Amino acid sequence: MSYANLPLHALRAFEATIRLGSMTKAAQELEVSHGAISRHIRELERLYATKLVRRLSKSSEPTPAGAEMAQTLSEGFRSLSLAVARLSVGPLTLSCSATIMQYWLIPKLPEFRTLYPNVHFRLNVNYGEVDFARDGISVAIRNTMYSPPDDVVILDMIGEEIGPVCSPEYLLRNPLESPESLRSARILGTATRKGAWEEWLSAVRSESSEIEIDEEYEHFYLMLQAAAFGAGVAIAPKYLVQREVSTGQLVAPFGFTLGPHRLQLWIAHHLRQNPELKTLARWIEAKMVGPETPNAH
Repeated sequence: MSYANLPLHALRAFEATIRLGSMTKAAQELEVSHGAISRHIRELERLYATKLVRRLSKSSEPTPAGAEMAQTLSEGFRSLSLAVARLSVGPLTLSCSATIMQYWLIPKLPEFRTLYPNVHFRLNVNYGEVDFARDGISVAIRNTMYSPPDDVVILDMIGEEIGPVCSPEYLLRNPLESPESLRSARILGTATRKGAWEEWLSAVRSESSEIEIDEEYEHFYLMLQAAAFGAGVAIAPKYLVQREVSTGQLVAPFGFTLGPHRLQLWIAHHLRQNPELKTLARWIEAKMVGPETPNAH
């Protein structure tokens, strides 16, 4: 079969279904109907006379032949995305979690715009693993909880210092004199970092082996907001709450201790020599590594 006759729409539908494990999710990603995805896959199975997908009640999984084909397609589509990305002259895209964006990046953006008015980039909210080619990402701020792609350029920035934080009013009502006193506190947690409290206890070598979460939030920034309004004690990296601690909106009763994770900058390999990306990466590194100053916010 020549390139001109390849059923590209059907191949994309099949690859997305296997990669995402669901026809519904594939339909959402490709912005088509569930029925269209199903028809594309049936078309491939008819064309190649091979069963490619097992349709389960709530998911889809590949047959052995389908798994091999899906892997090859994923590699091929990624190569195509990279080829197109190298030709792209569009703006850069910076990916980071909503919490980093809200608490760390956005307060500093006016300074960046003033210093580098000709460097333009878009923001992408994401905190997990990322495919730079497929997702169109230029640079990503990530925690070492997540594994980087094989071909990414990694710029190591800082070790995460972590510690409990709460509002001054909460601390006044509930004095915290030692980590053990947290047993009587209202503990806030987040679904995106379930082991954060245990990591802190280990870092401070506390006699307590675990802390029971009283209220868990779906996102990190919601937990921090709840803590700021007196709902209890949250756990957070220092760089995320330094501004709130310095202004007195939050207090850190035990300070911050170096935890097990580091913060890194992941740079798309095909854009590593891009002058604008170099400027953006150097600025992020400088703001993250360097001392905080009043005008940095």
